[in-house]
Amino acid sequence: MADPRDQRRPPLVPSRSTRAIPAQGTSATAFPGQLPEDDDPLLGFAPYLHPFPRSNSITPDLQRRFVATLAATGIVKQAARSIGKSLEALYKLRARKGAEGFSSAWDAALERGVQRLEDCALERALGGEERPIVSGGKLLGTWVRHDNALLRFLLQHRMPERYGIQNLRPGHPVYESIRAEVLAQHAADSLQDEDAIFASIDAKLDAMIAREQAMKALISDDGAPEDYGAIIPPSETPPAP
Repeated sequence: MADPRDQRRPPLVPSRSTRAIPAQGTSATAFPGQLPEDDDPLLGFAPYLHPFPRSNSITPDLQRRFVATLAATGIVKQAARSIGKSLEALYKLRARKGAEGFSSAWDAALERGVQRLEDCALERALGGEERPIVSGGKLLGTWVRHDNALLRFLLQHRMPERYGIQNLRPGHPVYESIRAEVLAQHAADSLQDEDAIFASIDAKLDAMIAREQAMKALISDDGAPEDYGAIIPPSETPPAP
């Protein structure tokens, strides 16, 4: 059964900085993102209903406000501050039985908030950042600096199969391609080494057979030949009788 309080929840209103210069505002209100609309599916989760609500309970309305702010900022601490609750209280609520809807909405809002931060970073990397040109204490003009390092990072994160050559791990297409090449080369080298080893063995066996046949041919005439040492190397010459 739906909670009657659920039907009367007021519309979500984003916090705005009252400072003349946004940078002077706090992190909670200086740069708020676009809050989800009331009919956004993200806010359609089943909130946790306290069996015995108290004045400081995190009500369904506060749970939705927390999720909405988290989706707009991607920062849990900022979302908690927006409803005046501590992180400890929110994490305890998230872990309670019956708070599965709130927990899932929390994760979805965090993912949306991170996506927003990625979009902001990409916009900054592509559009550049205007910087002043100062000389002698006077402003001469401005120039636009494009953050190529940030752009490379975003490309590696969003398209790792093409640009993610950093931190390669098993399963990564580039890693697997290099691994296949290395294994193929190793197999070819091993085969060549094996052929060379067998060729060397065959050559030694042929030399031994040739020396033995030459020795037998000489001995069959008048006994041991005078140039016995010439046929059999000193290391292989048998001891005198």
